[in-house]
Amino acid sequence: MSNAPHPLVDRARRLAAEVLAPHAERVDREGLPAGHVAAVKRSGLLGASAPVAHGGTAAPAAVRREIAEILAGACCSTWFLETQHHTPVRLLSEAPAPVRDRLLRPLAEGELLAGVAYAHLRAHPRVRVRASRARGGWRFEGRVPWYTGWGLNDVMLLAGVTDDGEALFAAVEAREQTGLRPSPPMRLAALTATRTVSVELTGLKVPDDAVVLCLPYERWAAADRPRNTNAAPAVFGIARAALGVLEECGDQDAARTARALRTRLDRVRRQAYALADHPVPHEHVAERLALKTRAYDLMRAATTAAVVAGGGRSLDLGSRAQRLAREGLFLLVQGQTANVREAHLGSLGHPGP
Repeated sequence: MSNAPHPLVDRARRLAAEVLAPHAERVDREGLPAGHVAAVKRSGLLGASAPVAHGGTAAPAAVRREIAEILAGACCSTWFLETQHHTPVRLLSEAPAPVRDRLLRPLAEGELLAGVAYAHLRAHPRVRVRASRARGGWRFEGRVPWYTGWGLNDVMLLAGVTDDGEALFAAVEAREQTGLRPSPPMRLAALTATRTVSVELTGLKVPDDAVVLCLPYERWAAADRPRNTNAAPAVFGIARAALGVLEECGDQDAARTARALRTRLDRVRRQAYALADHPVPHEHVAERLALKTRAYDLMRAATTAAVVAGGGRSLDLGSRAQRLAREGLFLLVQGQTANVREAHLGSLGHPGP
């Protein structure tokens, strides 16, 4: 059997080495340039989750995880823009024909880039965005607290809760229009480059043929909750990048620390991914959460070690170590749900020996 990397992994490595990593500190300070977005679209990575019949590659989960690690370790801002694209692609793969046939192939082939506006559903029973029946479609009212990629992506997967308690997802153009107005881009401690905004919805009209999914909220939530109990590949990507910084600094103490942390990180990564591949996603939740918090701890240790090894130089905004440390802070709360927060705080309040 061949041990050659999957072709998409090779593409991710080239994209990371040639485009992302060399400019990551500048992107962090100045924002994601159009050239980065164009390179991602050309890379073929945007079709990793899409069916072959619709222009994708249907890559295995292990391949998609490795791609995420590579991109996050090279430029977390670019990874975060790219990774959100895959949720709309997966949902469109099983969506009604009109919206699927209009959007899935352009998204899978990189002609279009998609973002997501649905994390607010996790605030239920509080309804931040309501979808009400209107003639020929739906009317959206409320406020989306977080939407990443404004001005960079083309399609927004927007979700709201209907009067009947259903979660409704629709594909809309990611542009200012009647009933949809973005805030100015947020200034964040990390990933400001991703152009994250809040979105005010004041009667946005969406036709029926733009609906991607509509199902009872509890059915959606039951499928969504287990996903965030798994350790995220980006956490391992940031940790590995920080260990690379540590190994490159030429200090023997730093090299020893890097070896010790890498051994522990590789062990947690193997265990976490084995559980992620378990066929029943809502089983072994306590173990999944324990591994997730261990991955956080190791990422924090790796990025802290890189900052310490760099000394005062690490405080310069051009330092890779401090960028990785700030990006690690972002990953501590990215996609955070109540059970993840509870487990993480519990582990911090009761440290092991």
